[in-house]
Amino acid sequence: MYNEYVTQNFSIADLLTHRSGLGLGAGDLMFWPEGGDFDIKDVLTNFQHFEPKSAFRTKFDYDNNLYIVAGEIISRISGLSWEEFVKTRIIESLSMDNSYTLVTRITDKSNVAQPHSTETDTIRTISHYEQRKFGAAGGIYSNVNDMCNWLLVQLNEGKYGNSLEDTLFTRSSQKQMWKIHTVLNADTSKRYNAHFKGYGLGWNLTDHKGSMIVHHGGYVPGMASRVVLIPDLEFGMVVLTNTDVGGAVVGTTIWTIVDKYLKLDKYDWLEYYLKRFKKYKSEGDSVTTTVWETVESAKEVEINTDDYIGIYKDDWFGKIEVFMNDNQLWFKAYRSPKLNGPMHYYKANAFAIKWEYQDMNADAFVIFSLDEEGKAQNIKMKGISPNIDFSFDFQDLDLIRVEEE
Repeated sequence: MYNEYVTQNFSIADLLTHRSGLGLGAGDLMFWPEGGDFDIKDVLTNFQHFEPKSAFRTKFDYDNNLYIVAGEIISRISGLSWEEFVKTRIIESLSMDNSYTLVTRITDKSNVAQPHSTETDTIRTISHYEQRKFGAAGGIYSNVNDMCNWLLVQLNEGKYGNSLEDTLFTRSSQKQMWKIHTVLNADTSKRYNAHFKGYGLGWNLTDHKGSMIVHHGGYVPGMASRVVLIPDLEFGMVVLTNTDVGGAVVGTTIWTIVDKYLKLDKYDWLEYYLKRFKKYKSEGDSVTTTVWETVESAKEVEINTDDYIGIYKDDWFGKIEVFMNDNQLWFKAYRSPKLNGPMHYYKANAFAIKWEYQDMNADAFVIFSLDEEGKAQNIKMKGISPNIDFSFDFQDLDLIRVEEE
């Protein structure tokens, strides 16, 4: 990790509780968007290059990479790949006959939901997110029927089978999973009167009107989901959607039904999420529209492209190249081929990239630092839209000019 103390004291529980001290989504560019050539060795060795954003075990910041490491631990201890372990020990045990750890294992795709994107302002289908190396972070394909088997084993404290004669995990293990390891601020509204909120081992934990709520969401490009459990009521629910704005649909559906079970007064969750979505979209569109208008107005500005052309390298992400492509300054990442696209002059020493990859909102700024002769020496990056997904952690890159090889 980033220092010796954290390296020596880091536990398996720390892998699962998002309290590492690293920033939100640190290192996700290794597999987001998919198609890069990073492997588990890269994941394991790259943590040393990430700068901490908080003190160890003091703050919650979601981190997919640490779940990938947890999957690698399962593989090394069991002798099976994470995918094979989950398939044989969980999916097959619970008769989840239509669940898969790799999309490539689905032989009949005639009834598989297709992900959708609204990123270009019209709903369109996009390709499935095929993460073939790091399935431990959001790699399972399932359906509602199979997920209900998963919910039942949770509500039955690890027991399953016709007479609950089999055990997937012990009650004491479940207590550890449903124990707060990372504390968060509770929702103090009168509606729910929550007394606690935190993160367990892979679960969000809180209470609504005295009943414990156990839940977690999931997202990959073009698909969103959420699982909710209320153990006191023997209640379980899963909602799966196939659009990038599915979070609002999931939230509306989940909390409307949860409120009914908790016998709360009616609340218009649809209106709540619609207002939030419109505000979120309006604020994001305002920023991006202004940026691209600035780019358009700067078209006539003369720049010396030779000052920027070159190869730059980041310690964990590897090399990128800035070059001329048919009279257009262009950016490409050597190890993540979907991150390539034209660079448009913005202002000062900054350019805006419009990626060829448009399944998600990921366009980015490239900001150069120049030497005394005006020649670019290093690059910093950040997302253009305030609504960019946290997994596009461009801000964690420190690209330094290197000699061409």
